[in-house]
Amino acid sequence: MRKQPVGMLVVSAQGRVLFASGIGASEPVAAAVVAAGAVARERGLFTVEAGDKGLSVVAVGSEEATAYVVFERDGSDVLFDFTATVDCADEILRHLLTNPYEALTVVDRDGFLRFVSPVHERFFGIARGDAVGRYVTDVIENTRLHEVARTGKAEIGQLQEMRGTSRIVSRMPVLDADGNVVAAIGQIMFKGPDQLRQLSAEVARLRSEVSTYRKALSSGVSSHHGLDRIIGQSQAIRRLKEQVVRVAPLDVPVLLVGESGTGKELVAHALHHLSKRRDESLVMVNAAAIPGSLVESELFGYEPGAFTGAERKGRRGKFEQAHKGTLFFDEIGDMPVDIQVKLLRVLQDGSFERVGGDKPRVSDFRLISASNRDFEAMIDKGDFRLDLFYRISAVTLHLPPLRERVEDIELLASQALYDFAVKHSMRQKTLAPDVVPFLQAQRWPGNVRQLMHAVETAAIFADSDVVMIDDFHSMARSATAPAPVVAPASPLAAEPPALARPVQETARDAALAGPAAVDEEDAEKTQASAAVSARMSVRERLTHVEEQLIRDAMTQFGGQKKRVAKELGISRSYLYKRLAAMGQ
Repeated sequence: MRKQPVGMLVVSAQGRVLFASGIGASEPVAAAVVAAGAVARERGLFTVEAGDKGLSVVAVGSEEATAYVVFERDGSDVLFDFTATVDCADEILRHLLTNPYEALTVVDRDGFLRFVSPVHERFFGIARGDAVGRYVTDVIENTRLHEVARTGKAEIGQLQEMRGTSRIVSRMPVLDADGNVVAAIGQIMFKGPDQLRQLSAEVARLRSEVSTYRKALSSGVSSHHGLDRIIGQSQAIRRLKEQVVRVAPLDVPVLLVGESGTGKELVAHALHHLSKRRDESLVMVNAAAIPGSLVESELFGYEPGAFTGAERKGRRGKFEQAHKGTLFFDEIGDMPVDIQVKLLRVLQDGSFERVGGDKPRVSDFRLISASNRDFEAMIDKGDFRLDLFYRISAVTLHLPPLRERVEDIELLASQALYDFAVKHSMRQKTLAPDVVPFLQAQRWPGNVRQLMHAVETAAIFADSDVVMIDDFHSMARSATAPAPVVAPASPLAAEPPALARPVQETARDAALAGPAAVDEEDAEKTQASAAVSARMSVRERLTHVEEQLIRDAMTQFGGQKKRVAKELGISRSYLYKRLAAMGQ
């Protein structure tokens, strides 16, 4: 659909209006056109604003006068508006028609060439303009532009052989306002398959990097490794940070000693991040979590076929993985004595052998160890080798428990709320003024870890953006629960191991959660529970505690069994079994 003019002006070289018609007879429009035309007349097409109207103007002039044809700018003709509003429209269109990567070949609806860009003419060895009017297959080998013009179906990313060279091309139909095919255009997307493969490889690399970053982010904001994650301004924490800064650059073994939940892993990350090995791996080993039968294969690795079930290609152990980096041994005090001997040999010269192998291997790593055990008592009992203790404790850092830095509780609680908000994409909640003294009055046997968990739990159940003392009632109730008697060899061992340990640990944590005031009804319930427990066997007590934990979790999560199982660390099938036994 062609645009219809809405007015016209003829202006003399001196700027006097010689003729006006339509909207051009309006004084504001005439003044705007004459003023703009004096500046943009050489372009031949420009825009003006007159009142609330947007106008496009075509200028045709001579030395004596200039005629201005006025159109309304309504967006119905994109090309017209683009040319009128963009000062460098000519240069852009010229670029699109001649650039090797955007250059066009155009055929009409019958497949005859109407335009071949100069770069394509040079490629085909055609003189300028000689291809126009010829059938496309007579000029371009293996083309399908005529088929696209006939069918109206685009072909994107197609391989085309031309003059002994492969190209990746796109062929697209051009439609008029009524949807009819009026032409087809061809463009080169890539100069050849090799370029496409390079792009594919680059995309694969970027996807791998994105995946790595996503994994790092999905582990939570605690994945930051600097000193900024050691929260606190107390004298004990300031002293610890100073020690970390002094020790980190030195390539000496470091032993981190402190109660559970004091942040030994965070300190290990900070030591690695501030060391000369920061660009290499920090390999984590929890000595207490590795089954005794697998300790050697996990630490030293194994050769192919070393034992039944071994991977066909063998496997690198933690020592090999930590080469040039840092090896963090958490809970090293729980390592079996026979493995301590082998670890001592590795620490002496870095050499070891894989399980099932006889080839010596060497690993250069910096050792950081951590434990909450009393090494002096363990050495006296023969549970830990004295020579190994000297090897791992060249520098010993003591991490203060939370009770020795209660002034940091406000900062830690605020950080917990911030981390919780970031992790779950929520607005950050704040603490009511009386919450901090309440938290400082608690015992916190689980230290920082227990505090952070309690604050997160309170944030979940807080009804507003302000966390109140009442939101910590679940913690207060746990603090008053009677401590269950846990036998060294739990009768629940006959049940799926995934349940027995988490439930016992949860019961133990509940018993150690700290003092809190209870009303008379809670006190009566506690006394009644204690009376019942006194008449129970160890197995019955554990079953009773387990059932109570399941009931509390079912109430807390509104009966959502999937969330209950996840919170208690048990499988859903076992949860269903226990609920059936409980008559629920």
